[in-house]
Amino acid sequence: MAIQPLILIVDDESHIVHVLSVKLEKAGFRVACAMDGFTALQASLDDVPDLIITDYMMPLLNGRDLCDSLLRNDVTRHIPVIMLTARTHSITPQDTQATNIKALIGKPFSPREVLHKVYELLGMTPQSEIAKAS
Repeated sequence: MAIQPLILIVDDESHIVHVLSVKLEKAGFRVACAMDGFTALQASLDDVPDLIITDYMMPLLNGRDLCDSLLRNDVTRHIPVIMLTARTHSITPQDTQATNIKALIGKPFSPREVLHKVYELLGMTPQSEIAKAS
């Protein structure tokens, strides 16, 4: 059996981390969590995730700065990022072009929308048991 992709969820709001964790785990993904960008950066170096879902506004290191730090490291520069934000206007097209931000999803969001974007960015198709989680 193949190892399922590891998704790192980064948000300082515990209820968002919980909702996304449950959704992704039910879909068969392995999930790691961090409550701030600095912890997420360390976690990314310890166990390189296949994809990161991060909030923009966080303590210690915001989502944009996290993406910049990921890009500066050869180990993490390839990791695609989904940015969750209540301020989509704060992230410019230049920000997404200059980083590994592959998708912006505004808050409030649908966990189903996030799951579908994860599949898309990882080049995966939902399997029958995974489709039930949607």
